Amino acid sequence: MADIRPFMSIRPVKGKAAEIAALPYDVYNRKEATEEVKRHPESFLKIDRAETGLPLSVDTYDDAVYQRAHDLLWGMVEDGTFVKDSKRHYYIYELTMDGRTQTGITACASIDDYLNGVIKKHENTREEKEIDRIRHVDSCNAQTGPIFLAYRSNQAINEVVEQVKKGEPEYDFTSEDGVRHRVFVIEDEAMTETVRKAFAGMDKIYIADGHHRAASAVKVGLKRRSEHPDYDGSEEFHYFLSVLFPDDQLMIMDYNRVVKDLNGASAGEFLAEVKKRFDVAELTEQAEKRPQEKGSFTMYLEKHWYLCKIREEDRAKAADDPVKSLDVSLLQELLLSPVLGIEDPKTDSRIDFVGGIRGVEELVRRCESDCAVAFAMYPTSIGELFDVADAGLLMPPKSTWFEPKLRSGLFIHALS
Repeated sequence: MADIRPFMSIRPVKGKAAEIAALPYDVYNRKEATEEVKRHPESFLKIDRAETGLPLSVDTYDDAVYQRAHDLLWGMVEDGTFVKDSKRHYYIYELTMDGRTQTGITACASIDDYLNGVIKKHENTREEKEIDRIRHVDSCNAQTGPIFLAYRSNQAINEVVEQVKKGEPEYDFTSEDGVRHRVFVIEDEAMTETVRKAFAGMDKIYIADGHHRAASAVKVGLKRRSEHPDYDGSEEFHYFLSVLFPDDQLMIMDYNRVVKDLNGASAGEFLAEVKKRFDVAELTEQAEKRPQEKGSFTMYLEKHWYLCKIREEDRAKAADDPVKSLDVSLLQELLLSPVLGIEDPKTDSRIDFVGGIRGVEELVRRCESDCAVAFAMYPTSIGELFDVADAGLLMPPKSTWFEPKLRSGLFIHALS
């Protein structure tokens, strides 16, 4: 059963949340992050990416970077920019984007639930990507970026959330990208117990986004266990910062593909191969360029858009396998590998991935600059993600793009 517990958050003093809240550290390269911190000097990005305050001659992974992150964080606690709650709470985090609202519970999840499979994964992690966050969490003695978890919607939790949201929010601001953020504190002890019991009744919770942050948090927890062999299980390092959302409120956007060349074929030869494998129709200028149903994708080639439908016989062959039946898997199996020669999309430099938030216009732009063909995918569903994770399998790379993104800096979980 899931151990999702309330915690004493370190969080911005009232009136500072909008200035501090920052997009996740990994959506920026170093140049972009540095420019963002110059524009917004209070942004939490200055802690999540502390190299932004150091000369370019200092390597991103230098010891000085992690020491600076520690000093900035705890300096802001000392000067009152951040305050620490004196009592354990669950927090409600509501995000509204384009008129659609999703509301999560900010809490701490157990590293043991991650290790024993109650918290289910659907992606592999890469050690080199984990090391940076391991060092950041360990040096700061705190987790600063929440893991995005999902669970099957629960009526008891829904009722508590709706009741608490009738009150005054602790924070209420709209970020530059138009997303409204509201935070509420669950003060009532009976409501807190209701939420805890509801999560304790779940045997499956899913990582939606943040696999590397989760893996890093768990490894720091295990490191602390080895350093404190007399631990009793109550210590904070056994838990990691999370925001948990009900599945019926989540939206997964498309995660699209662009390929830099046609593997030696002309555009005409390549289109002929596509038509051998899919049912293809050219789209008019007025037609919607995003695919409208599962089992289809659209393709941009030589300034023309095409609707491509995966044939029923190919879908039927893969129907019993939750990974092979994904549209991104069928595209890989039927076209990217045999025709374009992309055997491993994780490592092949000829393929790139474009999040759906950028729109099909970005696919056109890439084809006009550095790519030969683009594929717009129908979004993977949350049900498909659950099916893959329940089967103990892994999704292909770049299968899901979640929006809106959780902000860092609104909740911080100290490890001691």
